[in-house]
Amino acid sequence: MAEKVAKVGIKRKKGYLYYVDKKGNVVETKMARGKSKGGGGKVVAKPAVEKESGYLYFIDKKGDVSRAKMLVGGKKKKKRRK
Repeated sequence: MAEKVAKVGIKRKKGYLYYVDKKGNVVETKMARGKSKGGGGKVVAKPAVEKESGYLYFIDKKGDVSRAKMLVGGKKKKKRRK
């Protein structure tokens, strides 16, 4: 279950990707489609969210910054026989 960290209220545009950068700001960047290049991110909002390790930060459906606890997964390694 995710918890809301900051209310931003971003209106999403079609063909753009939204994410939370290292500084905690919300960035908008154009998605690459076919031959057209993506990139060129610009800061849309500056809530300056303090990030904690062990959490995944994302923009939820309402356009606010939320976080969810990261799951530690993968297959356990077998012990080597001697």
